Amino acid sequence: MNSRILIIALFILSVTAIDAQIYGVKGGFNASNFYSDEVDDKNARYGFHAGFFSQWELNEGLGIQAELLYSGKGNSSTFSSGSLNQEVDFNMHYIDLPVMAVIKLGDAAEIHGGVYGGYLVGTDITSDGDLGEFSESVDKDNYNSFDWGFLAGLGVNIGENFQVGARYNLGMAKIADSDGARLFLGDAKNSYGQIYGAFRFGN
Repeated sequence: MNSRILIIALFILSVTAIDAQIYGVKGGFNASNFYSDEVDDKNARYGFHAGFFSQWELNEGLGIQAELLYSGKGNSSTFSSGSLNQEVDFNMHYIDLPVMAVIKLGDAAEIHGGVYGGYLVGTDITSDGDLGEFSESVDKDNYNSFDWGFLAGLGVNIGENFQVGARYNLGMAKIADSDGARLFLGDAKNSYGQIYGAFRFGN
């Protein structure tokens, strides 16, 4: 299933790249967390993202950009149940496909806004002790395979072939997909900020 999702995502990106005026590679820093009622950075997890993108113009000041990215998400939480009180680190590995509108501010910068879809390809969930009867709840099958949400950001062009930028992504899908996982996370969703660098090629 993981390979099928990756093939579909690569196909979508390849189709968009056929007529793309700009394409390239990008990567950078992730600061991610889970949220339920409100977003905070109290238990943030730090990681990275990397992948490919293609962009084509609709007119002189407006374009569309699609990306295929590996993105590390998660957080660190304290889980308490009865006598159990453990620090749990959630390291969640996703393949993300953002699709966004690009508003060009001349040659200097771009405003990005759109949506992303993500597929959970792996988990690495650890604790500082034995989780006892909750140990099976850290398996990948207990978590929603799909993530989606909204994004917005700003890219600043440095010369013709390099861009630096920042982006914020707010997930709309609940992460937990079993009763055991909901004991850890409740109705939590993903939120994450990104700082990146991108090498750009084409016109």
